[in-house]
Amino acid sequence: MYTREIQAPRSSPLEKGIPLAGTWTEVFTDVNLLDIRQPYSFPYPRWLLDYQLKEWESFTVNDERFFLDIVLSNVKLYRVVHIFLYNKESKEYTWVRKLLPFSTWHAPHNLTNSIISDRNRGLFLRVHNWLEVGIIEIDINLEESRKFPACTLHLEYEIKNATPLVVSLLFSEKRPMYAYKICASVKGDMVIGRQHSVFNPATAAGLVRDCKGYYPYRMRSTWCSAVSFDTEQRLYGFNIAENQAKETYRNNENGLWVGGKLTPLPPVHITMPNGANSDWVIQDMEGMVDLIFTPQIPVHNRFDFIVACSEYTLSIGLYKGTLVDKEGNQILIHNILGFGKRLYLRV
Repeated sequence: MYTREIQAPRSSPLEKGIPLAGTWTEVFTDVNLLDIRQPYSFPYPRWLLDYQLKEWESFTVNDERFFLDIVLSNVKLYRVVHIFLYNKESKEYTWVRKLLPFSTWHAPHNLTNSIISDRNRGLFLRVHNWLEVGIIEIDINLEESRKFPACTLHLEYEIKNATPLVVSLLFSEKRPMYAYKICASVKGDMVIGRQHSVFNPATAAGLVRDCKGYYPYRMRSTWCSAVSFDTEQRLYGFNIAENQAKETYRNNENGLWVGGKLTPLPPVHITMPNGANSDWVIQDMEGMVDLIFTPQIPVHNRFDFIVACSEYTLSIGLYKGTLVDKEGNQILIHNILGFGKRLYLRV
């Protein structure tokens, strides 16, 4: 069975200006990749290095009625908020993509106690990463427009009893990516139009992801993820990615959580034999990951400027198959709602 070395806790994924590769289960207190000593062949000024750093925070919630996915992207040329909400009862969905051309927020250097905040063209956004007390909070207030109704969200991810997956992966010797991922119960409120809904932590499961890095100029990534409760009412979830990082057998960003316990997963290969709108096959070489993802609602966005190109596809669908945790227990996945995402970014 696949195993991975878990590194001793440390304050930063850097050592004397050199990025480290590894996997940890405790959060860093300082993730400032601008402190890397000359990540490129030429000595770029600090402002240009900052421009090269790309950052994401994302939040997923799944309960009896709703599937919600929120992504905050900072690719420096622009910032954007994606909000996708699917109502399982009515089979209707709302997708909001909000460009923030004059926004200045950055992802925080630590999650211990930090805030992202922005107010821009009918959108108020605030994320409070408060790991000191075991909570991550997100607040969104979106004004009504011709394309979508007014929306107010308040979510609290209760992470005290869960083990995070923290990784630093290398694209080249001095150009890494960092990722923090955790699966937790969620409580909160959501008001859309005049309809008020409550997320109960006994039935609402969530995933949080915090990522940043010196990604390749032509970035290609695929993510597969789902979160729910099993027949024993244990919270479980998985987050699997295929990207351009090197030495993915030793370290990668794939993880499985069952009852708050983390199992680092091996690298996987994601194939789409009949195209992206048909079944995705997600498998590893260790017998721990064997999943089929069937897309049901594909949402596609593309823009192509002279200096930038982005192609983003979010597919909501059903997972079935099996996963194996570090103790050898087989986790049966049967028609669990989740997402598959693909991103091509040139910027």
